[in-house]
Amino acid sequence: MSLKEQFAADLKDAMRQRDERRRGVLRLTLAALHNAEIEARGELDAAAVAGVLAREAKRRRESIEEFGKAGRQDLVDKEEAELAILSAYLPQPLSREEIVQAARQVIQETGASGPKDIGKVMPVLMRQLAGRADGREVNEVVRELLAGS
Repeated sequence: MSLKEQFAADLKDAMRQRDERRRGVLRLTLAALHNAEIEARGELDAAAVAGVLAREAKRRRESIEEFGKAGRQDLVDKEEAELAILSAYLPQPLSREEIVQAARQVIQETGASGPKDIGKVMPVLMRQLAGRADGREVNEVVRELLAGS
């Protein structure tokens, strides 16, 4: 069963159980997946679905941060609950060591030799790590490795 089919089945379950929050999160996520399919003009592969899920989770993390700054604990709690629901569907995030290992491999493959070559490394690496690593952390690792080269 694909992840999209799993979302649809879980949405039906949430509707039967009258779980409003879970139903809302699943509907919004299915809508985001549908919009991504329209944009891609076809079915999404597993990596693209993971990317959409990661983007939805990132939106909620950013909202939690901003609502926290504004002192809106009620909205922070709501976003944290939604993030917890989405987290069940996200692939296991990579550790920093795994990111370093993947970055070293891509740096070797692309022949990058210094900080000026970050543009060669990042697109390739982000395609490999899509949905499993935060872009900021990947960027930090690549910058550290290229600065030390």
